[in-house]
Amino acid sequence: MATTAITHIAGLVTNDPSLGSGPLGLIQDAAVVIDDDRIAWVGASSSAPATDNRVDAGGRAALPGFVDSHSHVVFAGDRTEEFNARMSGRGYTAGGIRTTVAATRAASNNVLDANAARYVREALGQGTTTLEIKSGYGLTTEDEARSLSIAAAHTDEVTFLGAHIVAPEFADDPAAYVGLVTGPMLDACAPYARWIDVFCEQGAFDGDQARAILTAGAARGLIPRVHANQLSYGPGVQLAVELGAASADHCTHLTDADVDALGQSGTVATLLPGAEFSTRATYPDARRLLDAGATVALSPDCNPGSSFTSSMAFCIALAVRDMGMTPDEAVWSATAGGAAALRRTDVGRISPGARADLVLLDAPSHVHLAYRPGVPLVSAVWHRGELV
Repeated sequence: MATTAITHIAGLVTNDPSLGSGPLGLIQDAAVVIDDDRIAWVGASSSAPATDNRVDAGGRAALPGFVDSHSHVVFAGDRTEEFNARMSGRGYTAGGIRTTVAATRAASNNVLDANAARYVREALGQGTTTLEIKSGYGLTTEDEARSLSIAAAHTDEVTFLGAHIVAPEFADDPAAYVGLVTGPMLDACAPYARWIDVFCEQGAFDGDQARAILTAGAARGLIPRVHANQLSYGPGVQLAVELGAASADHCTHLTDADVDALGQSGTVATLLPGAEFSTRATYPDARRLLDAGATVALSPDCNPGSSFTSSMAFCIALAVRDMGMTPDEAVWSATAGGAAALRRTDVGRISPGARADLVLLDAPSHVHLAYRPGVPLVSAVWHRGELV
């Protein structure tokens, strides 16, 4: 395979402190060599080895491809009216998640696949080179299994979220739905998934129900992750830590004990500021988590109801402006943090042996992602070594 050197990078974020300065491992006037789908060499531009091809970055900044560890892009339908009503201060009673469930159940596989492909391409064009995808809008055994099958065609990071909400037909018997999720639905869905998730929240699943669901998934080899403490204080974070979940996602309403638990565990706190932006809710306090020693990831939480964005750059800007993060911390959380939430060591960094996922910005520094919010700064993306 041909080798390619990208030279004259003004500031290269490697996320490898052994290669450069600070936690970002920042190298000035840097170069990267790609061999097939891997990073082969990183260093000063003046020392770049001979390669088959050369790309002059022209003084632009580069960083690892964004790692998005939380998305819901297998769905059908539209919830514009719900968003418009919310932003206009009007009540809306069309059903929220249940609206998307009905549309998803009614959609063909081709429609669901085309929708998912669209949002995966959209994210990739904005620099996201690793994307987790959840089910959760089917809520029947057949619809959850086909959602996961479609997700698996677009990513290796597939999450079974049959426990998104209690399916409408089980509204009067949530225990029976938990039995379905932990029995026949899990049997049908486990072959497609790496992860199992549950929305542990008032109006969804309580702590005991969530524990039963996650424990059943773990017995089938799926790794737990938890929608935790988004809308209210609750048991989600503590449950995630107790079960050794890879991540607790949202983390908006945290007690001191929750923060301490995350700071002392290997469970990543994944923050999803697009949801707070789109619902006018209070943002998570990233500074509090970081100061406690917690590992923090950022994700857009792309979904049709509460955060219909695939832009990691937008979330970086929100995290810096409204969540107490520095630009360096936000960029790390959107790359290496997301990799930690997916327990991946081959992405989220630019160092020898890592997958060749790289974003070139039309800017001299990664800080511009927060400094110039809303501006399409991604000028080139390499995914698995290919310029896309």
